[in-house]
Amino acid sequence: MMKTILDLRDLKREFQMGTETVRALKGISFTVQEGEFVTIMGSSGSGKTTLLNTLGCLDKPSSGDYLLDAVNIASLNRNELAGLRNEKIGFVFQAYNLLPRTSALENVALPLFYNKKVPASERKERAVAALEAVKLGNRLHHMPSELSGGQQQRVAIARALVNEPVMILADEATGNLDSRTSYEIMSLMQDLNQTQKKTIVFVTHEPDIAAFSSRTIILRDGKVMTDTINSKIQRAKDMLHALPVTADY
Repeated sequence: MMKTILDLRDLKREFQMGTETVRALKGISFTVQEGEFVTIMGSSGSGKTTLLNTLGCLDKPSSGDYLLDAVNIASLNRNELAGLRNEKIGFVFQAYNLLPRTSALENVALPLFYNKKVPASERKERAVAALEAVKLGNRLHHMPSELSGGQQQRVAIARALVNEPVMILADEATGNLDSRTSYEIMSLMQDLNQTQKKTIVFVTHEPDIAAFSSRTIILRDGKVMTDTINSKIQRAKDMLHALPVTADY
């Protein structure tokens, strides 16, 4: 049987703005199974950011249930929530969020310092393995300023992988990249999903990025409008190879 990684049941989130109640999420329900690659789309005001914060255990719903790897986050206190977030979720952000004066290896190893289940003797080995998984084994000691945007995002993906989370949660992870580098990152994501069976939830506003996933959920006004299996998944490697070759002078 497939293992359920995310289970959202009638999720609602309300905010009080003065005398007005803002209903950001109005009863979101869906599940994500282990090994799925799901994109979540929605325009400004759709509830996408609020849902992202909930999925990342940065916020709790006002009502309803969110189970992450069978753990209901509503039952956790702040410290337990932080521990679950560190162990179960690998975050990849649009802005990379790397420490500027710290090497690629040290950036990737950072989450391991907060994981008490990983002994200090294993940190370097696991960080090196994560960087090798994203094809940066020859850039271990480079600082972020010595890396291209695509390489910095690969470091961020390695950092997301290092704790062996149950889910990679990406927030507009190609938003700062040109087309070629975006396809390179999405090719890596597809490889992680297909060969390593990583569960990926990718938040984006770009339909061409969503075409690389196996399923797309579209939000509107705090509700799920469509939840569609992608029957014709685009291969990012094919898109990359189709780009014209540019010469450097």
